[in-house]
Amino acid sequence: MMKSEIAKRLEELKKALYEHNYRYFVLDDPIISDAEYDRLLKELSEIENAYPELVTLDSPTHRLGGLAAEKFEQARHSLPMLSLDNAFDTGDIHDFHQRIMKFLENSKDRILFTAEPKLDGVALELIYEKGILVKALTRGDGETGEVITANVKTIRNIPLKLQTSEESIPELLEVRGEAVMDKAAFENLNKYRLEEGQPLFANPRNATAGSLRQLDPSVTSGRRLSFYAYGVGIHEGAGFSSQIDMLKYIADAGFMVNPFIKGRISVDEVIEVYNDLLEKRPGLPYEIDGMVVKVDDFRLQAELGIKAKSPRWAIAWKFPSIQETTKILDIKVQVGRTGAITPVAFLDPVNIGGVMVSRASLHNADEIKRKDIRIGDTVFVERAGDVIPRVVKVVETLRNGSEILFEMPETCPECGGEVFQDKDEAVLRCVNVSCPAVVKEGIIHFAAKDSFDIKGLGESLVERLLESGLIKSAADLFVLDIEKLAALERMGVKSAQNIIKAIESKKTIEAWRFINSLGIRHIGQQTAVLLSEKYPDIQMLFKALPDELEKIEGIGPVAAESIAFFFHNPLNKAEIEKLFSYGVVLKKPEIKAAQGKFSGKTFVLTGTLPVMSRDEAKKLIESSGGKVTGSVSSKTDYVVAGESPGSKLDKANQLGIKVLGEEELIELLK
Repeated sequence: MMKSEIAKRLEELKKALYEHNYRYFVLDDPIISDAEYDRLLKELSEIENAYPELVTLDSPTHRLGGLAAEKFEQARHSLPMLSLDNAFDTGDIHDFHQRIMKFLENSKDRILFTAEPKLDGVALELIYEKGILVKALTRGDGETGEVITANVKTIRNIPLKLQTSEESIPELLEVRGEAVMDKAAFENLNKYRLEEGQPLFANPRNATAGSLRQLDPSVTSGRRLSFYAYGVGIHEGAGFSSQIDMLKYIADAGFMVNPFIKGRISVDEVIEVYNDLLEKRPGLPYEIDGMVVKVDDFRLQAELGIKAKSPRWAIAWKFPSIQETTKILDIKVQVGRTGAITPVAFLDPVNIGGVMVSRASLHNADEIKRKDIRIGDTVFVERAGDVIPRVVKVVETLRNGSEILFEMPETCPECGGEVFQDKDEAVLRCVNVSCPAVVKEGIIHFAAKDSFDIKGLGESLVERLLESGLIKSAADLFVLDIEKLAALERMGVKSAQNIIKAIESKKTIEAWRFINSLGIRHIGQQTAVLLSEKYPDIQMLFKALPDELEKIEGIGPVAAESIAFFFHNPLNKAEIEKLFSYGVVLKKPEIKAAQGKFSGKTFVLTGTLPVMSRDEAKKLIESSGGKVTGSVSSKTDYVVAGESPGSKLDKANQLGIKVLGEEELIELLK
């Protein structure tokens, strides 16, 4: 055969395999046998081996799994993959509806929703350029994810090439959805691991995550995963105006879309769909933990906009947590990094929703007293939000008189020091800043992902470092002696070198991470970011007063008092200075485009921009120092109006705000 004929045959095979793959894994309607499919795939593989120059990114042979990687690269999402606020009952859904109505009070549109099963798996983003799958990312922290393209290509119901006609293939399409392992595949996988003496996965979600994070794609290929698409990121050349239209578009492009999704429904119908899904839940082949409710109209979604971490136009309505009964074998207390002494129930292990639960926090003495919890009680336990185990109530009728009342300790169980309870708190605390448990938990927090992110420095190693006397505080990590570290039990020279290398690599750190690492009470990641932006020189925080801190939007009086108390403590100041003396350096904040021509100016975008997308316009405005918000107010400087602008344009005209067309914006941007 001539090479042109071989190339033609190769394209015929690819097209046939695309079609059969789609019919089998998406439509569940195969028209050829597995043996025939394997013969076609074998023929394609033989041609590609003989003519490697004809191999393309969308070849079905890529599903077989490629070479193992040494590690996963990371990449930023073009648009953040936001988390969702939670609802737990019909009241929360009605409140969500009322908030939307109030926000869109000037809109004459009827608010309709889509209701989608919330699959319990791993969120992914698939990036298609000119119709070809070129990159796949995990959600990660919402801003940055891990690149797992080779592994994702092994998932059979993900199209390697979009099934749209050549003339309508989008330039860029980012498809988002959930990778899941069905219940039967999960049971078979755990059965195999049990036979092989390997540790079992706790639930299908963990099995999915573990399968996707295999450095060897051939391992992922052997796991039966599926992907259900539910959204898009950037889409250039793909037109749709609502959630349900978008789902139809991506279904037509070859993606599996959940068949239980209901679109363009009222809030009352949303509640009906939820009750129906709740009833169907036990019989579904995959795990779901709730339902996602979204405003259907994309124009209204854009008008509603987003908050700090979540969109205003969507909410996750969680199912009631699965409950089981078990017995409290003992109650012990644990001391946290802030000195908080927390009672913990040690349980007769019980399987709740696929997870073995053996302990549950009892929070504080008031909680134990309110629920009358005793050692030896039979109790209802649930995974709150399907994650955190908690004791719901005691089954008093099963008491036999052998149950034991629990009393909180009068001294710290770790150091024997004084304990104290603030009149405004239910929590008992150890006041000894040198308490071994406080120090240990503080160092674990210091090295955690949202702090210094020191790989390999887990709880076990921190305990050994403290017990051996190699460190007494977090700052001592930066002056560890490699020979003494290598001499620790279960360590060795190579492991010690890796730990030292990991610590050294983190000496230069973003200011917000540094502030977060300090473990200040009531201060989390978001507040740390606010502080780092307000006080680029951390020395300024040593002088900051509560009244001054409380003026920062997002910081309340309790947090302000806690921050000031921490930084005015000479012991804390000395520890921070020690860190700097050991070589820790705060990264200089990036120079933001606030110095651009639009510095201090606020824009609102409305309607469809025919030349550039609204996302592109937003990025260009922000790169010139401007700020883009979702609603028009007296503080808005410009409204950029495209085609079909809607109520935002009316409001701009009412308030006398300058309105720009797209051409005028482009002219200003030059």
